[in-house]
Amino acid sequence: MSYTVGYCTNVHAGMDLPAIRQNLLQYAVSVQSSLPIDTPLGVGLWLPAQAATECFEGGAKPLRQFLDEHRLEAFTINGFPYDNFHQDVVKHRVYQPTWWETSRLTYTKQLAVILTELLPQSQTVGSISTLPIGWASDKVTPEHLETAAENLRQLAEFLAALEEQTGRRIVVAIEPEPGCILHTSQDIVDWFDKHLDKPLHRRHITVCHDVCHAAVMMERQADVLQRYTAAGITIGKVQVSSAIVAEWDAMSLGRRQEAIEQLSKFAEDRYLHQTGRITGDNQFELTEDLPTLISRARGASDPARGDKRWVVHFHVPIFLERFGHLTTSQEEVRDCLRTLLRSDTSIDFVGHLEVETYAWSVLPDAMRKRSLAADISEEIRWLRRELIDCL
Repeated sequence: MSYTVGYCTNVHAGMDLPAIRQNLLQYAVSVQSSLPIDTPLGVGLWLPAQAATECFEGGAKPLRQFLDEHRLEAFTINGFPYDNFHQDVVKHRVYQPTWWETSRLTYTKQLAVILTELLPQSQTVGSISTLPIGWASDKVTPEHLETAAENLRQLAEFLAALEEQTGRRIVVAIEPEPGCILHTSQDIVDWFDKHLDKPLHRRHITVCHDVCHAAVMMERQADVLQRYTAAGITIGKVQVSSAIVAEWDAMSLGRRQEAIEQLSKFAEDRYLHQTGRITGDNQFELTEDLPTLISRARGASDPARGDKRWVVHFHVPIFLERFGHLTTSQEEVRDCLRTLLRSDTSIDFVGHLEVETYAWSVLPDAMRKRSLAADISEEIRWLRRELIDCL
């Protein structure tokens, strides 16, 4: 099994093609030149709807020439955020449009056509990650879910025709996320069994395993990957990401107060930070957003409310293991890599590893000491070292 390593460019703001090219020139080219191995750099493109339409209607050839000129290889696309991912408040907007809306299907088809033109010769498959149907709420009806399933089946047929036409296999990878309609690995398996059971569906509709998301849901990495394998679901992409962890059982009451103050620096307004909790009676509960927990904790005699552990959906640098009283889910990244490389069971994995630390711009100032390009370079170096250690 060969692996392609890259980073997701949704960390950069930019709604149109000129802005995206400028971001690649400013950041990705610097990352590529700073890495010790003089090879092309894998990039996971983020093309919001405006840029995708521009590229689809005008043709992707100029962008492909730009990538080739600067030794960048677009092997995957993040098709989850549809609109401005860097506006002041994103939160639940990132889950719009849903998969029962035609605009989501149209957008994803555009990305697939674009990727057939951008995919380097070294790749036999291109991947596109997408949202897990939509955010879970009582407003979601059975009709919504059936329409979403039908749209995904239509997409699979479109991708099959595209492969026949171009010779390029594009897979769309559904990315389970805490709080969404599909937020655990079992949700994914059940959805595929019910709605995507034909070989054609499963050749082109796959799963995107986000390490951080599984950690927040307290799912063991090996269990998740093996569950997909047992269900006959291809892993179209692994997003290498790390969460914030608060091990309350290991802290005194005074340190818990200090840890809450640390966590308050991450309770920011742009992104949703779902938090998985292990309660005092060893039950799992999911809180929708970290600020809710912070507001309850302040002034309480026990700021952790008797909980044993929190895992926060905040993508922190994957090379970071600990900071202050908090740790990260870095070991979960290692567990994922070990499972992929050492598993006795053959895991159907496309081989795409995408570092997705999109939250650099909202990290506390103390954690952003270098340039963004230097930090991204260090993440890629760290991941490459871990891959070698796992062999």
